[in-house]
Amino acid sequence: MIGRLNHVAIAVKDIAKAAELYRATMGADVSAAVQQPDHGVTTVFVTLPNTKIEFLEPLGADSPIAKFLERNPDGGIHHICYEVDDIISARDKLKSEGARVLGSGEPRIGAHGKPVLFLHPKDFFGTLVELEQA
Repeated sequence: MIGRLNHVAIAVKDIAKAAELYRATMGADVSAAVQQPDHGVTTVFVTLPNTKIEFLEPLGADSPIAKFLERNPDGGIHHICYEVDDIISARDKLKSEGARVLGSGEPRIGAHGKPVLFLHPKDFFGTLVELEQA
């Protein structure tokens, strides 16, 4: 069921500073910032040969990332994202085994324009897991 690691998301207070650090210091291929109002974040993706890093900056005071940064003022890893071939089948299998899907349980369109779901961190050793339709 689980596919390749799509990205690791890092919450940051200043997305421009994070993007420039990776671009200038590490020579990374960094995307432009894109606001994702449905998710309450602005995103930047750093493309690596085998995966991506996603920077998340709060978009508004009600952003889940704003709340994360209140608890973690220096920022940090927010979630990891795995690809799945069939997000509905993956959701149903995980739920049948006791995993909790956050929100309504229905996939929403994520930053890559594909359906995504989030799984409760308490079910995955303290790690928020995102599933993305491959």
